[in-house]
Amino acid sequence: MTIEKVGIVGAGQMGNGIAHVFALAEYEVLMTDISQDALNAAVALIERNLDRQVSKELITQAQKTDAMKRITTTPTLTDLGKTDLIIEAATERETIKTAIFEDLVPHLKPDTILTSNTSSISITRLASRTDRPEKFMGFHFMNPVPIMQLVELIRGIATDEPTFKACHAVVERLGKTSATAEDFPAFIVNRILMPMINEAIYTLYEGVGSVQSIDTSLKLGANHPMGPLELADFIGLDTCLAIMNVLHDGLADTKYRPCPLLTKYVEAGWLGRKSERGFYDYRSGTPVPTR
Repeated sequence: MTIEKVGIVGAGQMGNGIAHVFALAEYEVLMTDISQDALNAAVALIERNLDRQVSKELITQAQKTDAMKRITTTPTLTDLGKTDLIIEAATERETIKTAIFEDLVPHLKPDTILTSNTSSISITRLASRTDRPEKFMGFHFMNPVPIMQLVELIRGIATDEPTFKACHAVVERLGKTSATAEDFPAFIVNRILMPMINEAIYTLYEGVGSVQSIDTSLKLGANHPMGPLELADFIGLDTCLAIMNVLHDGLADTKYRPCPLLTKYVEAGWLGRKSERGFYDYRSGTPVPTR
């Protein structure tokens, strides 16, 4: 399978990061979103991030210029039908993802590979809503995509070997490292990471420590680069809750029960950095703990 043109569904935090690394790796990138404003903002952000890499001498000005030329956008989802590989990077809601794949299927080339950047949802179940479960797999990038080295590759029950090998070769061309995960709820990274974050929220909820003390303890006591509550804000509290719900529902174990405080923050619209309030308040420019 020759992959040269890549379609990306979603121009948000993950989608624009994925477009960034594919364009630098000399793939032709076609990115779509329901909002033209979101597409314009994503292209502008990619250019700023590439400029930052140029200033740090990680890439050359010529590489940046060439990468930007390889990125095109469209508000029409079905335009992605002519690409060789599609990476869905929409919000972490299964109904939205399945609707995207169902709309795409009639417009795809016979050999187009479909993938999802989902961080927790069943790849087998998503694949079953398409006409090509053997050419479907999980392609989970870490955030922020241009910086993080790991990509989780997740086979559904029907994923064939040529599809897996093609996606593995793509990861190598991107200069990243792949880890193969079985198709169980939240895969590897989030199966371990999210319960830790959830436990940190319980620690706050039960009054064991403050936001600041919990984050400081993990940064200085466990050598984590970012505290768990700060990390939750960075990921998005709605995403954290969605993943914990997938774990709780999929594994039927009470140890994965989302902390009520996490649910309360999401209900309040305090989703972290993207809404300017979560476990920290970012509205003044300097993060201030909210508890």
